Amino acid sequence: MATAGRSSSGSSGESSNPNPDVNPSPVPAIAADSSLSERTEDGAASVEAIAHKIQESLSLNKRHRFWETQPVRQFKDLGNPSLIEGPIDPPTSLSEVKKEPYNLPAPYEWTTCDIDDDATCTEVYKLLTENYVEDDENMFRFNYSKEFLRWALRPPGYFKSWHIGVRVKASKKLVAFITGVPARIRVRRDVVRMAEVNFLCVHKKLRSKRLAPVLIKEVTRRIHLEDIWQAAYTAGVVLPTPLTTCQYWHRSLNPKKLIDVGFSRLGARMTMSRTIRLFKLPSLPTTPGFRRMELRDLRPVTRLLREYLSHFAVAPDFDEMDVEHWLLPRDEVVDSYLVESPETHEITDFCSFYTLPSSVLNNSNYSTLKAAYSYYNVATKTPLVQLMNDALIVAKQKEYDVFNALDVMENESFLKELKFGPGDGMLHYYLYNYRLRNPLKPSQLGLVLL
Repeated sequence: MATAGRSSSGSSGESSNPNPDVNPSPVPAIAADSSLSERTEDGAASVEAIAHKIQESLSLNKRHRFWETQPVRQFKDLGNPSLIEGPIDPPTSLSEVKKEPYNLPAPYEWTTCDIDDDATCTEVYKLLTENYVEDDENMFRFNYSKEFLRWALRPPGYFKSWHIGVRVKASKKLVAFITGVPARIRVRRDVVRMAEVNFLCVHKKLRSKRLAPVLIKEVTRRIHLEDIWQAAYTAGVVLPTPLTTCQYWHRSLNPKKLIDVGFSRLGARMTMSRTIRLFKLPSLPTTPGFRRMELRDLRPVTRLLREYLSHFAVAPDFDEMDVEHWLLPRDEVVDSYLVESPETHEITDFCSFYTLPSSVLNNSNYSTLKAAYSYYNVATKTPLVQLMNDALIVAKQKEYDVFNALDVMENESFLKELKFGPGDGMLHYYLYNYRLRNPLKPSQLGLVLL
């Protein structure tokens, strides 16, 4: 799941998954308290420091009652060398998995949301557009398109039963939503069948009904029915216990608009004209052989991506079907570019980004902010800085307002040089029913969740 916020230079930082105990709404606080964003010498967020401070700041009755009952790494386990890596609870027999859905409050009922059905997809879109994650100051809210939702929720082998909604019995109005999609994620040397859990959303008027824990338990039950016992998810709040903590960085492409809507601020001693010049980009990509990915590129791109992702502690285990679904370009959803050597026609480099606009709230001049999010990038012959500069150029050509990137994989190597600014919120990655002995640095993570 994801959240909207702004950066310290004023951009829209993303994250997801609320704490159903402390705040049952899917809108966690995004602006990171400076005391919760300590950095170690190598630049990685100190998960131990964050966990310690969050525990100190919570009163006893607001600690993570729900998550303390779940098979996730607990704060008290930090630094315990006796705990082994791997699944926390062993899989049970499928016959022992609860067959009936969890009970909802009397006025509500479960529904399975068929994203292929246009009316249902429109309902989901409307629920998310009006109630999903927004920043603390209520200036921006995610605006996932219906095409994006269909892409995000229908990967190879997906289960319709994992697209779960809650309706009001009397009116049939959709008031809550949560999803899972299947994935193969490699942790160290083990490829694990997992679910990626996302889009937890409860209608604003029902945030006191404590629907979020029931939604999480129900999607977990349905995942278990498919003999899958692990999951990955992200959150903008600290839960027990982050696999790693990442930061969003933001690169202005349309600085005047970003400043006009309050997404960015005019820097000290900077004029608007100087700011526009500062972020100006060439009109065309500069790398010879840089072009948009096509269907014929599936095999070499898959080979390039698999080799690159093998270097990270946690990363997806993509095959050609996965690459076709997740990375073959779809207009206004996902874009991928590669470098084909003019001499040998070898595919040597690859970059990609997906499209996630935000609604601009309470602004008379603008209604939407068009944002590109860095996805998977592989540089073998072209310097990564040059490759990503070309990605910025094509995003600017396509009229994006801002280009966002997490400091995962090798992204940190290009952020400052390409004039990205750090965000004001943190994105925490979690594994369900799987423990790593120590938290990872963001640079050890090869996984991007939507």
